[in-house]
Amino acid sequence: MNTNKEIIDTDNFNTALNIHTNNYPHDYLMNLLNNGSVAQKQAAALKIQYIRNKNDADIFMENLTGCDGKIREAVSFRLQEFILQSPELFETYTDIFLEAIIDINGNICRNTLNAIKKLKNHKKFTCEFSQKLAEKTLELAKNVEKINLQDGKYKINKEVFKLYWYLETTCEFIEFIDKTQIIEILDITKDINDYTIREKTAKIIAKISDYPEISLICQQLLQDQNYYVRRILV
Repeated sequence: MNTNKEIIDTDNFNTALNIHTNNYPHDYLMNLLNNGSVAQKQAAALKIQYIRNKNDADIFMENLTGCDGKIREAVSFRLQEFILQSPELFETYTDIFLEAIIDINGNICRNTLNAIKKLKNHKKFTCEFSQKLAEKTLELAKNVEKINLQDGKYKINKEVFKLYWYLETTCEFIEFIDKTQIIEILDITKDINDYTIREKTAKIIAKISDYPEISLICQQLLQDQNYYVRRILV
């Protein structure tokens, strides 16, 4: 006898196959992305060929965060393609991008970052995004700095994971961020216990080695106990 899960999986597969193998109109697919089931939204995100206007962009971006992981990952997978097609339609989604960059699914984080790098030449986007990114990164760094072992391994790993991706993004948008904000962030992250955070700190420093204010931070990380941190600056 089929279990409920097997029945649901079969239904989802048939739904996805139907959408994939048929040439449904763009408006129909956008309606599925807006109002459909998880399987319908996931399949529609992978099937649509373009983002036509701001309304389409709104529907698409609403599914990058705050919904089932299958939908979020499908949308993130197509994001770079659609930004390259119509970058002007994606300049105003700073808050959604900042949330997607620290998704619990690393694939979504990476897909989102790779996509928004294509907006670097759009001043309207970079000004707001970089400012909010610096503020959120500093706030999160301060929170991680205060975490102790009594907070539990899950909470520690979750917050460190978020900081990792904010630092990775900071490295990509470093030229748009105020120098004093960068130094304030690095002065905290250089001492974070998790070596991946110190490694990202070193990666940022390697991009701004002409800042005399970071020389002491650089010297500290050159003597870091972790090889992967040291090698970036050698």
